[in-house]
Amino acid sequence: MRLPTGAELWPIAIFTVIFLILVDLMHRRQRWTTRYPPGPMPWPVLGNLLHIDFQNMPAGFQKLRSRYGDLFSLQLASESVVVLNGLMALREALLKHSEDTADRPPLHFNDQLGFGPRSQGIVLARYGPAWRQQRRFSVSTMRHFGLGKKSLEQWVTEEARCLCAAFADHTGRPFSPNTLLDKAVCNVIASLLYACRFEYDDPHFIRLLGLLKETLKEEAGFLPMFLNVFPMLLRIPGLVGKVFPGKRAFVTMLDKLLTEHKTTWDPTQPPRDLTDAFLAEVEKAKGNPESSFNDENLRTVVGDLFSAGMVTTSTTLSWALLLMILHPDVQRRVQQEIDEVIGQVQCPEMADQARMPYTNAVIHEVQRFADILPLGVPHKTSRDIELQGFLIPKGTTLITNLSSALKDETVWERPLCFHPEHFLDAQGHFVKHEAFMPFSAGRRSCLGEPLARMELFLFFTCLLQRFSISVPDGQLQPSDHGVFGALTTPCPYQLCALPR
Repeated sequence: MRLPTGAELWPIAIFTVIFLILVDLMHRRQRWTTRYPPGPMPWPVLGNLLHIDFQNMPAGFQKLRSRYGDLFSLQLASESVVVLNGLMALREALLKHSEDTADRPPLHFNDQLGFGPRSQGIVLARYGPAWRQQRRFSVSTMRHFGLGKKSLEQWVTEEARCLCAAFADHTGRPFSPNTLLDKAVCNVIASLLYACRFEYDDPHFIRLLGLLKETLKEEAGFLPMFLNVFPMLLRIPGLVGKVFPGKRAFVTMLDKLLTEHKTTWDPTQPPRDLTDAFLAEVEKAKGNPESSFNDENLRTVVGDLFSAGMVTTSTTLSWALLLMILHPDVQRRVQQEIDEVIGQVQCPEMADQARMPYTNAVIHEVQRFADILPLGVPHKTSRDIELQGFLIPKGTTLITNLSSALKDETVWERPLCFHPEHFLDAQGHFVKHEAFMPFSAGRRSCLGEPLARMELFLFFTCLLQRFSISVPDGQLQPSDHGVFGALTTPCPYQLCALPR
């Protein structure tokens, strides 16, 4: 068969271009209705990919918001996106239309990494029976193994002692706290998933954490989004392995850990942890092809809980320590309250939190100011809905700009500054605002919120009870700005932890 050459290629090329333009116009036809949110004019095929600042997406979205309003639209190739800004729009979408906005857009590159329709996990799972089943299972199992009970609090308190001991090993010299914070928080998740903790110098533990961090870096930025909106590129042989080597290695390591765990599982005994409980459900679901309890989904669920439960909390704690360095007056007030309520000898307990309004306010202000997941996790509409007078069609991806609520100038007195008084009334009592939504809201709000709150309070108070956090002169340039990507991380820093 002879291939076309020379002048014969021109009609084919022209036809292809016209075809692509027509397809592009079909995808953006909903923009022609007056009730669809306004937005920048998209380019053919690429859409608005060139309008997005991937180095600082919240700041870029703020510029678009100032021009187009609280709801504005984007076209990412064939995918229609609406960005939600402001407390009213976010609450209307996530609470009033909680079920209609609870779906997730597909992540096409996951299909090339061994995930499938029966192994979607929890965080990115499509809204439906499988997600409900896994959400219900995870919440009930975490409660069974200690969430909200004294047993889990004891695990966190014991891990806080180990963390303080590791800080004490660095007494007299500056060090970066991030790795130690990662290890401590990850051990709490490990206690729920595997009923064990890792020693901080365990090489397998160190590699697991390294791969988890590498995975998060790989999934952030322009290239993953570009591949997701042009999924046909994922079929290029070897491309996925080159783009996501860390994620492939992380999945392989999870498989190894789960295989080892299965060899010690005794189905006749009560479950030791969430993994055992999941394996018991897999046995019950045998012969039911519709069940989400299967070996592949176990890996995904464990991976979700590891990544969502570890990185967000440890990053928040890293922000907390940095902000205590930058605001030593706040650190002193927290330590004064710790001394008055708990003392220097007794370990902090969750029961102490109600008597420590200033410390509670500081922790909430760290979460508000740090704003570590400014855009949350994307949602997708499962039916046509009306928001703020606009009509949002079924199948539209929604980006929830949580940062627009956490930094709302109409709600917070000093939205761009670290100011714990945001959460205190005139009498010094703790107050919580409805605009405080770092865990999102509605049906897809973070299921690990109670655990995260416990960890933040116990780790933070234990560290400030034992140490005064400072930094060598000239080794830290104070900055209230982090690096924006999928996750907002503080600027790199080292600290000195001096025993009190």
